[in-house]
Amino acid sequence: MKTKSDSFSSRFGLIAATIGMAIGAGNIWRFPRLAGQYGGSFLLPWLLFLFIWSIPLLIVEFSIGKKTQAGTVGSFAKAMGKKYAWMGWFVGFCTSAILFYYSVVCGWSLKYFVLSVSGELAAGGQVAQQGYQSYWDMYVYSVFQPLAYHFFSLAVGAYIIYRGITKGIENFSKIIIPVLFALLIFAAVKALNIDGAEKGISYFFNIKLHDFGNYKLWLDALSQSAWSTGAGWGLLLTYAIYSRKQEKIISNSFYTGLGNNLASIIAGLAVIPTVFALSQTVLDTLTKEAAALEILKSNNQGLAFVAIPQLFSDISGGRLFASVFFLALFFAAISSLISMLELATRILADFGFKRRKAVLAVALLTAVLGAPSAVSLDFFNNQDWVWGLGLMLSGFFFNLAVIKLGVHSFVDDWLQPQKYHSFYYAAFKALFYLLIPLEFMLMLGWWLWQSIQWNPTSWWNPLKTDSPATALLQWAVVLALGLLFNKKFSLWLKK
Repeated sequence: MKTKSDSFSSRFGLIAATIGMAIGAGNIWRFPRLAGQYGGSFLLPWLLFLFIWSIPLLIVEFSIGKKTQAGTVGSFAKAMGKKYAWMGWFVGFCTSAILFYYSVVCGWSLKYFVLSVSGELAAGGQVAQQGYQSYWDMYVYSVFQPLAYHFFSLAVGAYIIYRGITKGIENFSKIIIPVLFALLIFAAVKALNIDGAEKGISYFFNIKLHDFGNYKLWLDALSQSAWSTGAGWGLLLTYAIYSRKQEKIISNSFYTGLGNNLASIIAGLAVIPTVFALSQTVLDTLTKEAAALEILKSNNQGLAFVAIPQLFSDISGGRLFASVFFLALFFAAISSLISMLELATRILADFGFKRRKAVLAVALLTAVLGAPSAVSLDFFNNQDWVWGLGLMLSGFFFNLAVIKLGVHSFVDDWLQPQKYHSFYYAAFKALFYLLIPLEFMLMLGWWLWQSIQWNPTSWWNPLKTDSPATALLQWAVVLALGLLFNKKFSLWLKK
């Protein structure tokens, strides 16, 4: 059981930590890219899925973590029965696998913050002279610097976790999350004052009814909500272990989801107007809107580390603008990183490790297993593909937990005790027996089908970076290990 020394001491501290858990690099580089491709039509489905996928799963996570007082493996064993511990194993492994390369993303962000502050990203700087794309390619395929920044970012995250919940995660979150929002707001205000930014603002909020007939819009919106909020990752479950008894599960879950979406909107206001205002400085052969849309079609890394630095280099105050942007990206990434480190640490603690030894073990393991992603972009992209998709399966396991418990039992016994209106039971039945399973099947099926289209002659090859085969094979190995050691989990778990 937790003690006062390892619990969140205030509601603000808990909410700051959970919002920090949800806000990550995807809010700043993936959301603007998708919203920029679809315009305002993207916002409504994305907001809808917040309420019919993300927040319901966050509520489930918070409930299970708070009641079982165990990490992912132990919580599934306690909530569903010992024979289901393998589900918690998969959830924990999936998020830990993301941890192994997410510290690399933190390192990229920190590196580009240093480049921004030093002026190397500005016109006339080293990066500008070499070429933004050339520099990025050179950097990610080098060895020493990506590894060094990976190790340093990991050390920062591990130090915060090592200090514990109150002195580490809570104190860090109370400072960094308000600062992160301030940085994003500063960047958005700066972007909105660039000449020509009004076209980007108009596009960002322009809703076209005919776009709603595009199934890709809906699936991209669902995917963004699922990945961005951290729903189904086991992260909120882990933080809920350290919450105070009086914490309200439903309202805290809503604050987490809404805080995440607010950060995404602000990030969109910082990026999309900038791209529309300055796109022709990069692609002067296209019309301004065509150039902006072409830039926004870049992949996540290309938008954040190639296009945006180049755009910032051409405006007054661009050095400051770039510094603020990459500092915000680093803070967003590190706040998510510490939640992943805590998840893995808690699992080891449940197996009997002393907390500080568990932190050191997780940090060492992440340093070693994250190294291939630091020096090989192909390996990074493979792990991002496999375990990004794996999160859908993790989310579905939480849905199965509610089905196993039964909606009435879950509402009456697992949410905070109060008398619930019959609407709650009906809404939860619709969500967990119909909507979320349907969303899971559509989302996973679509992404696997997309992968077949990308690899029409080699989709069966598990050595291809983004093939269905590589995802299915790696999932199968992890699931097989979970089933093989399922009985052992119960013996190893600390009573």
